[in-house]
Amino acid sequence: MPARPSPDAPPESLRGPRIIALVALLSVLALLYAAFVSRAQPARLLPLPTGVSAAAPSQAQEASVVLAGGCFWGVQAVFQHTRGVLSAVSGYAGGEASQANYPAVSSGNSGHAEAVQVRYDPREITLGEILQVFFSVAHDPTEQGRQGPDFGPQYRSAVFYESTEQRHLAQTYIAQLDATGLLSAPIATEVTALTRFYRAEPGHQDYAARNPNTIYITTYDAPKLRNLQTLLPERYREEPVLVLK
Repeated sequence: MPARPSPDAPPESLRGPRIIALVALLSVLALLYAAFVSRAQPARLLPLPTGVSAAAPSQAQEASVVLAGGCFWGVQAVFQHTRGVLSAVSGYAGGEASQANYPAVSSGNSGHAEAVQVRYDPREITLGEILQVFFSVAHDPTEQGRQGPDFGPQYRSAVFYESTEQRHLAQTYIAQLDATGLLSAPIATEVTALTRFYRAEPGHQDYAARNPNTIYITTYDAPKLRNLQTLLPERYREEPVLVLK
């Protein structure tokens, strides 16, 4: 004879929605707890790279650099709101073509980092200024293999250089920032040659702009945009340059 439900048990039709609501609540609480205990330090304006090559505008009409700093949603959003940037595309760098997809990268075993390809106008913004935004606002460069609530090598901090000039500037800038003692720990950013950048799936493009009210974006990425506006008001633009038109 089958057991009868307890008189106090909810009807079968209500159990599913209640379980879904409980899972959603636990997910929100987990995100909030991660934000509370996160080791990420408050954003601060770091000095620009020193040297003529870092400061001098170029006559070229376009240049690009690939940067990784945790979840690509927030890094993309920061550079989409940075004046002088022509486009910021979420994608993957560091691994093989066969592993350049979100499920593989999310496993942490693909060799890829979630990255953003930043195309910019060197007549409006220098690579040194791009890197200042990256290290000051877009992420915490002292965290190793993580950013905020996200853990794993796919969330590592990296500059994927496309030329010896980019490599030299990134390396000397990291040494300069470490020497200032402004950060609470040494910079963990890797400086790695770019073999190829792989564009991420459409659902990951413009994610912060399309989903501004999700708990993840409001907790972790909206503060980055506020920091950009506060720390570098001359660099901030209200309307983002979007990938999906």
